[in-house]
Amino acid sequence: MTEAIVATAERRPRQRILESAYELFSRRGVSGVGIEEVIARASVAKATLYRHFPSKNDLVLAFLERREQLWTYGWVEQEARLRGGTPEAALLAIFDLFDEWFRRDDFEGCSFVNVMLETGDPGSDIRAASAKHLENIRGVIRTLAEEAGLRDAGQFALSFHILMKGAIVQAGEGDLDAAKRAQGLARLLIEQYR
Repeated sequence: MTEAIVATAERRPRQRILESAYELFSRRGVSGVGIEEVIARASVAKATLYRHFPSKNDLVLAFLERREQLWTYGWVEQEARLRGGTPEAALLAIFDLFDEWFRRDDFEGCSFVNVMLETGDPGSDIRAASAKHLENIRGVIRTLAEEAGLRDAGQFALSFHILMKGAIVQAGEGDLDAAKRAQGLARLLIEQYR
């Protein structure tokens, strides 16, 4: 077999494992899902899982990276920019996205926050990775703020991210209008930093 065929053949089980873990971890958290369940859902042998992910921590770290690609960059940033038209409008469009997300039956909350809170050890590499991914969300917000010409984009991003996370938690409590309320506060925040 050629190298490309071997690489493709190797990716298939790894991809199935990661997709299975993604679905399970994002819905139920990392503590509530055992390796055996991931193995069963991915239809792979235990040795196959451990060949690709030597520990559950490695699988969780891969899940967080995948979540960042799909959720942070592929959905929040990309879709907000498409809907917004301008950087300032893109910032506000994040809450339009959230409004739709909060109303879906499969709304699962923020995986980065969920995983960070599930991980009790403050020195854990999983907790550090979750915090890094949250910082990367603020990086997206900071970039949009800079593009919009807002002053002190770093401080703005910290405050704006509080609105985002607060809306997610509020929606988790059952408040389906949390994104609309947060969007109103975001308008005031933008005005303050303009």
